[in-house]
Amino acid sequence: MKTQVAIIGAGPSGLLLGQLLARQGIDNVILERRSGDYVLSRIRAGVLEQGTADLLREAGVAERMDSEGLPHTGFALAFGGQQIRVDLEELTGGKTVLVYGQTEVTRDLMAAREAIGATTCYEADDVQPHDLESDTPYVTFTHEGEQKRLDCDYIAGCDGFHGISRRCIPEDRLNIFEREYPIGWLGLLADTPPVDDELIYASHDRGFALCSMRSSSRSRYYIQVPDTEDADDWSDDAFWAELKRRLPEHVADKLVTGESIEKSVAPLRSFVAEPMQHGRLFLLGDAAHIVPPTGAKGLNLACSDVNTAYRLLTKVYRDNRTDLIPRYSETCLRRVWKSERFAWWMTTNLHTFSDNDNFLSRMQRAELDYYTSSRAGLTTIAENYVGLPFEALENDA
Repeated sequence: MKTQVAIIGAGPSGLLLGQLLARQGIDNVILERRSGDYVLSRIRAGVLEQGTADLLREAGVAERMDSEGLPHTGFALAFGGQQIRVDLEELTGGKTVLVYGQTEVTRDLMAAREAIGATTCYEADDVQPHDLESDTPYVTFTHEGEQKRLDCDYIAGCDGFHGISRRCIPEDRLNIFEREYPIGWLGLLADTPPVDDELIYASHDRGFALCSMRSSSRSRYYIQVPDTEDADDWSDDAFWAELKRRLPEHVADKLVTGESIEKSVAPLRSFVAEPMQHGRLFLLGDAAHIVPPTGAKGLNLACSDVNTAYRLLTKVYRDNRTDLIPRYSETCLRRVWKSERFAWWMTTNLHTFSDNDNFLSRMQRAELDYYTSSRAGLTTIAENYVGLPFEALENDA
C-alpha cells in the first residue's frame, strides 16, 4: 500500500485531518486499532469553540452540526451563593461556542469519509511506524490476518495518550510535563431536559459540579469525586442528591432527574509532551497533550493541532514549503500551553482539594471574585472559553 499521509487513529482528530487533506487532493489512509462501532461508543465532551466549528465547516461536515447543535452565547459561574453569567458574545465581539457531542462529530466525519471512498482500516493490529527520520517513512500493521506495509511521505499520530506514536520519539529527545490531580469527575448522562439553557460551573465546599447538555432533551452532569471512586458505587438517586447539594438553590429546585444512560468517572490530569514531532511524524491531540475537562479544551485543542498540520501539509504539497515542517511543534505548543493554563486555572479555582487550607480557600474565592467583578477579568475568561485564535505557521500567513 502507498499513500501520501498515513494517519494513525480514527478519532475525531484523525478523521478531521483526513477529511481536510482529501478536500485538497492529498491522499491519506487511516489505521485504527478499534472497530468503528467502538469508536462511536466513546462518550466525550461536546462544547465546540468558534474555531473548531469553523474548521468543521471548512471540512464540509457541518450540515448536521449547524442544524442540530445548540449555540451558546454565554455560561455561568456559581460560587459563594451567587451566579454570574459570562457573556461570551458581548465580551469577545460576537464569538460563541456550540454544544454538539463529540460522538456526533465523529459520526459526521465517518459518513463523509465513507462518501468519498477514502481508506480506513479498522481493527488494525500491531501498528508500528518506521524510518521516521528518513524521506521514506512507512507503517507496518496487521489487518484481517495479513501483515501489511503502508509507504507514505508523512505520518500523523492521532492515536491518543496510550497509542504507539508518541513512544516512537526517542526518550532522550522527549520532555514530559504533567500534573495529576487527586480528583475525578463522576459523570451521568440522562434523557432529561437540561436544568438551564447554558452550562453552569459550580464551586461548592462539598466539591465542584457542572451542569451541561448534549441536546434540548439530553443532559450531562458531573460532580467532583476522589480519583479512586467507582461509578458502580453510586446509585442514580445518590448522584442526583449530591448534585443538588452543590448547586444554587434556585437551580436545584428546577432540576429534572431521571434514569441514567451512562455513568463513569474521568480522572483529571494535565500532560504535555515536547516536541510534538520527530522527523516526519507529527503528534496530534491526546498523543501529545491532555487537559482537565474543566475548560472544555480537549477536543478543541486536538482540532487546533489538526488545523496546523492540515495547513502545513497543504503548503508542503502545493508550494513545496518543506521549510515549514520544523515549525509544526513550536506552532502547536504556543496554543497548547495557553489552553493548558486556562484548564489549569479553571480546575484549580473551582475544585476543592484535600489539602485545601483556609488560605488556599480564600485565595480561590479571591481569584473568582476578582475575575468576575472586572470586565477585563470576564473578558479574559470569555476569550479563552470561546477559543484563542489558531496560531499561524508564518507571521504573514
